[in-house]
Amino acid sequence: MQGIITLLLVLTPMFVGFALPNNKKSTHLAQRGLDYLVFMILMVIGMELGLIDDLQHKLANIALYLSVLIMLTVGSGLIALMCFDYLSPCQYRLQQSRITKPNVNIHGSLIQILCLAMGFFVVKFLPANWRPPENITTVLLMLLLFLVGISLKGLGVSLKQALLNKRGMQISLIFVGATLLSGAIFALLFDEVSVSQALALSSGFGWYTLSGTIMTDAYGAMWGSVALLNDLGREVLALLFIPWVMRYSSSAAIGFGGVTSLDFTLPTLTQAGGTPIISLAVSFGFITNLISPVLMVFFASL
Repeated sequence: MQGIITLLLVLTPMFVGFALPNNKKSTHLAQRGLDYLVFMILMVIGMELGLIDDLQHKLANIALYLSVLIMLTVGSGLIALMCFDYLSPCQYRLQQSRITKPNVNIHGSLIQILCLAMGFFVVKFLPANWRPPENITTVLLMLLLFLVGISLKGLGVSLKQALLNKRGMQISLIFVGATLLSGAIFALLFDEVSVSQALALSSGFGWYTLSGTIMTDAYGAMWGSVALLNDLGREVLALLFIPWVMRYSSSAAIGFGGVTSLDFTLPTLTQAGGTPIISLAVSFGFITNLISPVLMVFFASL
């Protein structure tokens, strides 16, 4: 029962935001607010990571968990979607001339890592009564999802339109299934990780601020950092390698960035695959943006 309450408590703001009337001003304010809120969440997670006792002795474990998790979550989606494209080729032809000189920009990802590091070091010098309150991550998470709901509505793409894109729905389901399977494998590799925890960790799909916040609340700052860096690493790898993957599989290229195919990696996808890829990327990104928080909160509450 507590799990259902937690799920409703966290996800309701997103659906409230999506249900609000759509106008350009509110969408613009929500998107600007998201930018600042992301920086704040990353700093808070960095602070909580900095407060872990005996952290230096846990860094080796964090590095091990992170390297295995990112290899499994990213690799499983790529392999599954490449196989899907081989068995069911996409109907349109990619604009191959677009993929010769990709424009890669990881400036935003570097700023986000810097915010995490700032929070980690700043908390060392803060008095105890100046540190973030215990439930601040939950409050920030609810605000984040509220602004995400407004931003999704501002895209002008309805849930019906996204779900009616058959190819986008197929790519989404294959990606989600393969990524969750990688989470189950992760649990088998580490005895100290339960299946529900591993499934929660693998359900971020590239949404690092959300996964970092939920995992920190559920399992502590160490696992929150593993989830955050895993999903942030997916974004960086996607920006670097989408143009190359697009040569072999458009579905895998779309799935590479996970939820960021709707925004951050969309320009790279468009440049690599041409304008025909946009409808699939938006459909995939829209669906995974809706599924990711549901799965993370559900598995983390088990």
